[in-house]
Amino acid sequence: MIDYATLPTRDIERLSRNIRPGEWAVEAERPISTLLGSCVAVCLYDLALGLAGMNHFMLPQMKQGAHADEDVLLAGDACMEALLNAMLQRGAAKHRMRAKAFGGGAVIDTAVPGSLNVGKRNADFAHQWLEREGIPIIASDFLGPWSRKVLCVPRTGDAYCKRVTSNLISRESLRREEQAYADSLLNRPAQPGIKKIELF
Repeated sequence: MIDYATLPTRDIERLSRNIRPGEWAVEAERPISTLLGSCVAVCLYDLALGLAGMNHFMLPQMKQGAHADEDVLLAGDACMEALLNAMLQRGAAKHRMRAKAFGGGAVIDTAVPGSLNVGKRNADFAHQWLEREGIPIIASDFLGPWSRKVLCVPRTGDAYCKRVTSNLISRESLRREEQAYADSLLNRPAQPGIKKIELF
């Protein structure tokens, strides 16, 4: 068994299981990581069990439509339920759960007409959902002009958040990809019979 408490975060990240938008993972040993722009990741953990999970969602809710079945886990309401249920199935107790949450960066220009102000909506949704479920947030890093790398260590419940600067990742590239996805949600025509998942 690896003692992650003794490792530098760079090594923890190298050993981690990475999740992308619309995904979630629950682990008892292996760390979980993700990279966020305007998306939000919520880490739930039960220290008594040494179990933690993380998700990564793009929007608070997904409107019903031709693509709803494909995109459902990109939405916070479905992604949060999936993560909570997976934790409960692995033996976690809701009254023992604690949350750490991150993201909602302003990587999409909210001054552009038609912008969704996605980051703030995601951060607000995470707060509201956790409050409604009675799960306390004990650490968070939301909003601001940053992308973020997030690591969660299940055994200890530790979470690491690094605000990412342009020398580590192209913020402009991430902003373009998120903007393109946001535009596609506003303008995407129904195409019967075509199954397509658009991730950034």
